[in-house]
This record gives sequence, C-alpha cells and structure tokens, in this order.
Amino acid sequence: MPAPNPAALDFLLTRRSRPAKTLTTPVPDHAALAPLLEAALRSPDHGKLEPWRLLVLEEPALRRLGDAVGNRAAALGLDAAQTAKGRDQFDTGHLAVAVIESPVIAAKVPTIEQTYSTGAVCLALLNAALAAGWGANWLSGWPSHDPVFLQKSLGLSPHERLAGLIHIGTETSVPPERPRPLIEDKVTWVSS
Repeated sequence: MPAPNPAALDFLLTRRSRPAKTLTTPVPDHAALAPLLEAALRSPDHGKLEPWRLLVLEEPALRRLGDAVGNRAAALGLDAAQTAKGRDQFDTGHLAVAVIESPVIAAKVPTIEQTYSTGAVCLALLNAALAAGWGANWLSGWPSHDPVFLQKSLGLSPHERLAGLIHIGTETSVPPERPRPLIEDKVTWVSS
C-alpha cells in the first residue's frame, strides 16, 4: 500500500503562483534560499546529466539587467511598451533565480528530455518557494528568448537557453483563484 502524504497533496491541489508585481522584501537570504535550490535540483533527470544550472540574481544584478534590456530593446527598435514590458521584472524585482537549460550531448538522452528536466527544475523551485511560505512567480518575456541579451548580459553560452526566471519574495496580496482545467476536458482513460 502507498504511504500517502495528505499535506503535500493538498498543497499541490491548492498551490497558486503569486504575481511578481505583488512580491516585495524581505526576500530569502542565502541560508533560506539554499534548501529551495536543493529541492529544485532534485528534479527528474534521465541519465543523471544535470542539464541545467541556476543563477541567483539579487537586486543590484536585476537592475543591471533592466538597463541591459533597455539597451537591447533600443538596438532592436522596440517601442516604449515592449521595452517597458521587457524591463519590468528586472526593474521591480528583488530576487530571482534564472534557470538555465545547459544541454549535455548524450547518445541515450535526447535533448528534448533535458528540456523537460529543466522545466521540472523551474516548477520544483516555484513550488519549494511557495511551500516555504514565500511568494513566487515563474516569468519569461522577450528578453528570455533573445540570444544576444542572454549571452552578453547573463553570460549564457550559445547552446544554452533561459527556461525561466523564478521571482521569490514576500507576498503582499493573494490573487483570487482562477478557473482550472476540468479533468473531463483534459484526461482520457485508456484501458485496452
């Protein structure tokens, strides 16, 4: 018989990301962040390749990145709204963890499985932060997909990608619950 963990299941059934705009200080210090990072690194990882790495971005780094986004937006000829949308999480954030997909050449593990593993790291970190009582949000945005910004500003190698920025802080408000998918709309039972 399985050994249920009702508290863990209840958490997963009721978890809710907190909008990054509602997160403020204090943020977890190094000691408080360490177990959250450790939990994230326990994600499924076919072949034990560890095809990811994490960059903890503290407030001064986030501000520097906001300026870099502004410069990159100007170079791309983006309008003020696109620039502001790209900058916002860097200009207003207090702590974020950049989850970097860093694929490994492996004959037995396709790159797509490494991508899935990296996404699992994002979700595990998000859930660990929420379970620890912090507010957290997984964001991306156009700078997350711009190779020039990623390589020049975050130091990514050409073969790496940014899977997400997990913002963590103290929540100032709880968002209302939103509609969730219905099992009957998304699940098909196959018995033969």
